[in-house]
Amino acid sequence: MTRIVHVGDIACGSEQLFLISGPCVIETEDVMLRTAEKLKEVSERLQVPVIYKSSFTKDNRSSVDFYQGPGLDEGLKVLARIKEEFGFPLLTDIHYPSQAKPAAEVVDVLQIPAYLCMQTTLVTEAAKTGAVINLKHGQFLAPENMAKPAQKCESVGNSKIILTERGYTFGYNDLVVDPRSFFHLRNTGYPVVFDITHSIRKYGIPSADPRGGNREVMPTIARAGVAAGVDGVFIETHPDPSKALCDAASQLCVTDLEEFLKPLLDLHAVEVKHRHTSVTA
Repeated sequence: MTRIVHVGDIACGSEQLFLISGPCVIETEDVMLRTAEKLKEVSERLQVPVIYKSSFTKDNRSSVDFYQGPGLDEGLKVLARIKEEFGFPLLTDIHYPSQAKPAAEVVDVLQIPAYLCMQTTLVTEAAKTGAVINLKHGQFLAPENMAKPAQKCESVGNSKIILTERGYTFGYNDLVVDPRSFFHLRNTGYPVVFDITHSIRKYGIPSADPRGGNREVMPTIARAGVAAGVDGVFIETHPDPSKALCDAASQLCVTDLEEFLKPLLDLHAVEVKHRHTSVTA
């Protein structure tokens, strides 16, 4: 039985599919606000609850020359404005224990990057804030082993945990999404999210290069994840992905989001119905 984790007024782990979405990294206020405005429209039309996501710093860029974001202080100011104007609960990732407390004063969900999910001090300091913790599944871990970082959160009294799948390292510079992962992650009892856009990244190729992401497979893997029973989907969006300052080859244009979501919502409804049928059979 999946526990319910509340993010604002969103019940993550209930039967309503939720969306985590926004630009990969905080850019200009214009980009951030335009994305939020469109997400608000999609949320209201499709009745999909949205958690707005963007990173104040991306500390894992493959080159020191690539844009990393405005930093903690300026980034949190932008996110606070998004919350004030649009009412979205917020998610951002942290890379260092010292960022946990100030970030938690603004955002609702602290995200632990996949590369860092086993860093004990980072995970426990994030959990101590009382914020919801989104643990990204490390590309190097068997899915059932994600119970370990979750237990680190629990050890300091925080059971508000979400687990997010984002693909496995497969050979060199490639990721693969194994549908068995959704089964194993759900067996932990925590809500499960599928990070679709990071799962299509091609490592070793700059994210601005069109070859740096496999957008053509997004509908296929998205349907597979929803059919497998995930509780939420993670889709980074941007008004003009080709000009995005991070993950330009994998973000979805925010104007395409509504049509992308419609079949996923239909499929989710079928999956929920089947879930009830299986229980009563």
